[in-house]
Amino acid sequence: MKKRISLLAVLLALVFVLSGCSESSEADYDKETLISQADALISSFSQMSSEELDAFKDVNELQLNLTLLQSGFNVDAANFTTMIDAWEAGVEECGDYVEHDDFKVEESSGSIMLTSDAKYKDRDAEITIEFSEDSKMLSFTASAKYTMGEILKKAGLNTVLGMGTVFVVLIFISFIISLFGLIGKTQRKKTEPKQAEVLNHPEPEETEASEETAEDLTDDLELAAVITAAIAASEGTSTDGFVVRSIKKRRKNSQWK
Repeated sequence: MKKRISLLAVLLALVFVLSGCSESSEADYDKETLISQADALISSFSQMSSEELDAFKDVNELQLNLTLLQSGFNVDAANFTTMIDAWEAGVEECGDYVEHDDFKVEESSGSIMLTSDAKYKDRDAEITIEFSEDSKMLSFTASAKYTMGEILKKAGLNTVLGMGTVFVVLIFISFIISLFGLIGKTQRKKTEPKQAEVLNHPEPEETEASEETAEDLTDDLELAAVITAAIAASEGTSTDGFVVRSIKKRRKNSQWK
Protein backbone atom coordinates (compact mmCIF):
# COMPACT_ATOMS: atom_id res chain seq x y z
CA MET A 1 0.00 0.00 0.00
CA LYS A 2 2.79 2.37 0.91
CA LYS A 3 4.51 1.56 -2.37
CA ARG A 4 1.37 2.47 -4.29
CA ILE A 5 1.03 5.78 -2.44
CA SER A 6 4.68 6.65 -3.08
CA LEU A 7 4.29 5.75 -6.75
CA LEU A 8 1.19 7.94 -7.02
CA ALA A 9 3.07 10.83 -5.41
CA VAL A 10 5.89 10.49 -7.91
CA LEU A 11 3.43 10.50 -10.80
CA LEU A 12 1.70 13.62 -9.49
CA ALA A 13 5.03 15.38 -9.08
CA LEU A 14 5.96 14.46 -12.64
CA VAL A 15 2.65 15.82 -13.93
CA PHE A 16 3.19 19.12 -12.12
CA VAL A 17 6.72 19.42 -13.52
CA LEU A 18 5.58 18.76 -17.08
CA SER A 19 2.69 21.19 -16.78
CA GLY A 20 5.05 23.85 -15.47
CA CYS A 21 7.43 23.32 -18.38
CA SER A 22 4.62 23.54 -20.89
CA GLU A 23 3.35 26.79 -19.39
CA SER A 24 6.83 28.33 -19.45
CA SER A 25 7.32 27.29 -23.09
CA GLU A 26 4.12 29.02 -24.19
CA ALA A 27 4.68 32.15 -26.25
CA ASP A 28 4.64 35.52 -24.54
CA TYR A 29 3.15 37.25 -27.63
CA ASP A 30 -0.49 37.76 -28.58
CA LYS A 31 -1.20 36.05 -31.87
CA GLU A 32 -4.17 38.25 -32.73
CA THR A 33 -2.18 41.40 -32.06
CA LEU A 34 0.55 40.34 -34.47
CA ILE A 35 -2.00 39.51 -37.17
CA SER A 36 -3.73 42.87 -36.74
CA GLN A 37 -0.33 44.61 -36.98
CA ALA A 38 0.46 42.76 -40.22
CA ASP A 39 -2.95 43.55 -41.74
CA ALA A 40 -2.64 47.22 -40.80
CA LEU A 41 0.82 47.42 -42.35
CA ILE A 42 -0.31 45.93 -45.67
CA SER A 43 -3.43 48.12 -45.72
CA SER A 44 -1.35 51.26 -45.13
CA PHE A 45 1.21 50.41 -47.80
CA SER A 46 -1.42 49.51 -50.40
CA GLN A 47 -3.27 52.83 -49.94
CA MET A 48 -0.17 55.01 -50.30
CA SER A 49 1.47 56.03 -53.56
CA SER A 50 5.16 55.50 -54.26
CA GLU A 51 5.82 59.21 -53.62
CA GLU A 52 4.18 59.01 -50.21
CA LEU A 53 6.13 55.88 -49.33
CA ASP A 54 9.42 57.46 -50.41
CA ALA A 55 8.65 60.49 -48.24
CA PHE A 56 9.15 58.34 -45.14
CA LYS A 57 12.79 57.79 -46.17
CA ASP A 58 13.50 61.52 -45.97
CA VAL A 59 12.11 61.90 -42.45
CA ASN A 60 14.48 62.16 -39.49
CA GLU A 61 14.91 58.81 -37.71
CA LEU A 62 13.85 60.22 -34.35
CA GLN A 63 10.77 61.86 -35.84
CA LEU A 64 9.87 58.69 -37.75
CA ASN A 65 10.14 56.58 -34.60
CA LEU A 66 7.77 59.00 -32.85
CA THR A 67 5.32 58.86 -35.77
CA LEU A 68 5.33 55.05 -35.80
CA LEU A 69 4.81 54.94 -32.04
CA GLN A 70 1.82 57.28 -32.30
CA SER A 71 0.33 55.24 -35.15
CA GLY A 72 0.53 52.03 -33.12
CA PHE A 73 3.20 50.22 -35.19
CA ASN A 74 5.75 48.42 -33.03
CA VAL A 75 8.68 48.80 -35.43
CA ASP A 76 11.95 50.74 -35.59
CA ALA A 77 12.48 53.46 -38.20
CA ALA A 78 15.35 51.61 -39.91
CA ASN A 79 13.34 48.40 -40.27
CA PHE A 80 10.31 50.36 -41.45
CA THR A 81 12.18 51.99 -44.35
CA THR A 82 13.63 48.59 -45.30
CA MET A 83 10.10 47.16 -45.35
CA ILE A 84 9.02 49.99 -47.67
CA ASP A 85 11.79 49.01 -50.11
CA ALA A 86 10.65 45.37 -49.97
CA TRP A 87 7.02 46.38 -50.60
CA GLU A 88 7.98 48.49 -53.62
CA ALA A 89 10.14 45.65 -54.98
CA GLY A 90 7.19 43.26 -54.70
CA VAL A 91 4.86 45.69 -56.50
CA GLU A 92 7.44 46.19 -59.25
CA GLU A 93 7.79 42.44 -59.78
CA CYS A 94 4.18 41.31 -59.28
CA GLY A 95 2.10 44.38 -60.11
CA ASP A 96 -0.33 46.27 -57.91
CA TYR A 97 -1.47 44.62 -54.71
CA VAL A 98 -5.02 43.18 -54.73
CA GLU A 99 -5.62 41.09 -51.58
CA HIS A 100 -4.16 38.41 -49.32
CA ASP A 101 -5.42 35.39 -47.40
CA ASP A 102 -5.38 34.85 -43.65
CA PHE A 103 -1.98 34.77 -42.00
CA LYS A 104 -0.39 31.63 -40.62
CA VAL A 105 1.71 32.10 -37.49
CA GLU A 106 4.86 30.02 -36.95
CA GLU A 107 7.80 30.28 -34.56
CA SER A 108 11.24 29.94 -36.11
CA SER A 109 14.67 30.33 -34.44
CA GLY A 110 13.75 32.98 -31.90
CA SER A 111 11.34 34.90 -34.15
CA ILE A 112 7.68 34.72 -35.19
CA MET A 113 6.88 34.38 -38.89
CA LEU A 114 3.51 35.39 -40.36
CA THR A 115 2.95 34.05 -43.89
CA SER A 116 0.07 34.51 -46.31
CA ASP A 117 -0.69 33.91 -49.99
CA ALA A 118 -1.29 37.25 -51.71
CA LYS A 119 -2.77 38.17 -55.05
CA TYR A 120 -1.20 40.88 -57.18
CA LYS A 121 -2.21 42.24 -60.57
CA ASP A 122 0.39 40.36 -62.65
CA ARG A 123 1.20 37.30 -60.53
CA ASP A 124 0.62 35.76 -57.12
CA ALA A 125 3.13 36.01 -54.30
CA GLU A 126 3.79 34.86 -50.76
CA ILE A 127 3.96 37.58 -48.11
CA THR A 128 6.12 36.99 -45.03
CA ILE A 129 6.29 39.36 -42.05
CA GLU A 130 8.79 38.65 -39.29
CA PHE A 131 8.32 39.65 -35.64
CA SER A 132 10.72 39.40 -32.72
CA GLU A 133 9.86 37.58 -29.50
CA ASP A 134 8.81 40.88 -27.93
CA SER A 135 6.29 41.43 -30.79
CA LYS A 136 8.42 44.00 -32.63
CA MET A 137 8.10 44.00 -36.42
CA LEU A 138 11.44 43.17 -38.11
CA SER A 139 11.01 42.59 -41.84
CA PHE A 140 8.63 42.23 -44.77
CA THR A 141 9.09 40.18 -47.96
CA ALA A 142 6.91 39.47 -50.99
CA SER A 143 8.18 36.45 -52.95
CA ALA A 144 6.71 36.13 -56.44
CA LYS A 145 5.35 32.76 -57.54
CA TYR A 146 6.47 31.67 -61.00
CA THR A 147 5.01 28.88 -63.11
CA MET A 148 7.16 25.95 -64.20
CA GLY A 149 7.34 27.33 -67.73
CA GLU A 150 8.56 30.69 -66.47
CA ILE A 151 11.17 29.04 -64.27
CA LEU A 152 12.49 26.95 -67.19
CA LYS A 153 12.49 29.97 -69.46
CA LYS A 154 14.43 31.98 -66.91
CA ALA A 155 16.89 29.13 -66.38
CA GLY A 156 17.41 28.78 -70.14
CA LEU A 157 18.01 32.50 -70.47
CA ASN A 158 20.57 32.39 -67.67
CA THR A 159 22.30 29.46 -69.39
CA VAL A 160 22.46 31.31 -72.71
CA LEU A 161 23.83 34.42 -71.02
CA GLY A 162 26.44 32.36 -69.19
CA MET A 163 27.59 30.58 -72.35
CA GLY A 164 27.67 33.85 -74.25
CA THR A 165 29.85 35.39 -71.58
CA VAL A 166 32.24 32.42 -71.75
CA PHE A 167 32.53 32.71 -75.56
CA VAL A 168 33.20 36.44 -75.36
CA VAL A 169 35.96 35.85 -72.81
CA LEU A 170 37.53 33.12 -74.98
CA ILE A 171 37.47 35.36 -78.06
CA PHE A 172 39.11 38.16 -76.08
CA ILE A 173 41.83 35.80 -74.80
CA SER A 174 42.47 34.55 -78.37
CA PHE A 175 42.82 38.14 -79.55
CA ILE A 176 45.35 38.89 -76.81
CA ILE A 177 47.36 35.76 -77.72
CA SER A 178 47.40 36.78 -81.39
CA LEU A 179 48.96 40.11 -80.42
CA PHE A 180 51.96 38.29 -78.95
CA GLY A 181 52.97 37.14 -82.46
CA LEU A 182 52.82 40.71 -83.78
CA ILE A 183 55.00 41.89 -80.93
CA GLY A 184 57.61 39.21 -81.75
CA LYS A 185 57.67 40.21 -85.44
CA THR A 186 58.13 43.86 -84.54
CA GLN A 187 61.10 43.05 -82.31
CA ARG A 188 62.72 40.94 -85.05
CA LYS A 189 62.34 43.77 -87.55
CA LYS A 190 64.11 46.12 -85.14
CA THR A 191 67.06 43.76 -84.55
CA GLU A 192 67.62 42.81 -88.23
CA PRO A 193 69.05 46.25 -89.32
CA LYS A 194 71.50 46.18 -86.40
CA GLN A 195 72.73 42.71 -87.37
CA ALA A 196 73.14 43.79 -91.01
CA GLU A 197 75.16 46.84 -89.93
CA VAL A 198 77.48 44.63 -87.89
CA LEU A 199 78.03 42.32 -90.87
CA ASN A 200 78.75 45.22 -93.26
CA HIS A 201 81.20 46.90 -90.87
CA PRO A 202 83.27 44.19 -89.13
CA GLU A 203 85.70 45.24 -86.44
CA PRO A 204 89.37 45.56 -87.55
CA GLU A 205 90.62 42.63 -85.51
CA GLU A 206 93.42 41.61 -87.93
CA THR A 207 94.85 45.16 -88.11
CA GLU A 208 95.04 45.40 -84.36
CA ALA A 209 96.73 41.98 -84.19
CA SER A 210 99.41 43.01 -86.76
CA GLU A 211 100.10 46.23 -84.88
CA GLU A 212 100.56 44.30 -81.65
CA THR A 213 102.99 41.90 -83.43
CA ALA A 214 105.08 44.81 -84.79
CA GLU A 215 105.30 46.36 -81.37
CA ASP A 216 106.40 43.01 -79.91
CA LEU A 217 109.21 42.67 -82.53
CA THR A 218 110.51 46.18 -81.83
CA ASP A 219 110.68 45.46 -78.14
CA ASP A 220 112.56 42.21 -78.80
CA LEU A 221 115.25 43.93 -80.95
CA GLU A 222 115.87 46.55 -78.29
CA LEU A 223 116.23 43.85 -75.66
CA ALA A 224 118.71 41.90 -77.80
CA ALA A 225 120.86 45.00 -78.42
CA VAL A 226 121.09 45.70 -74.71
CA ILE A 227 122.09 42.10 -73.94
CA THR A 228 124.77 42.15 -76.72
CA ALA A 229 126.33 45.36 -75.44
CA ALA A 230 126.47 43.96 -71.93
CA ILE A 231 128.22 40.76 -73.05
CA ALA A 232 130.78 42.67 -75.15
CA ALA A 233 131.55 45.02 -72.30
CA SER A 234 132.12 42.18 -69.88
CA GLU A 235 134.43 40.27 -72.26
CA GLY A 236 136.16 43.35 -73.67
CA THR A 237 135.34 42.33 -77.25
CA SER A 238 133.72 44.15 -80.11
CA THR A 239 130.08 43.71 -81.01
CA ASP A 240 130.85 43.31 -84.73
CA GLY A 241 130.78 39.52 -84.59
CA PHE A 242 127.40 39.32 -82.96
CA VAL A 243 124.27 38.81 -85.01
CA VAL A 244 121.05 40.02 -83.47
CA ARG A 245 118.02 37.89 -84.26
CA SER A 246 114.51 38.80 -83.44
CA ILE A 247 112.84 36.85 -80.70
CA LYS A 248 109.44 35.70 -81.76
CA LYS A 249 106.86 35.04 -79.10
CA ARG A 250 104.68 32.07 -79.60
CA ARG A 251 101.08 32.16 -78.73
CA LYS A 252 100.04 30.32 -75.62
CA ASN A 253 97.77 27.99 -77.51
CA SER A 254 100.51 26.98 -79.97
CA GLN A 255 102.29 23.63 -79.57
CA TRP A 256 106.01 22.80 -79.97
CA LYS A 257 106.81 20.68 -82.98
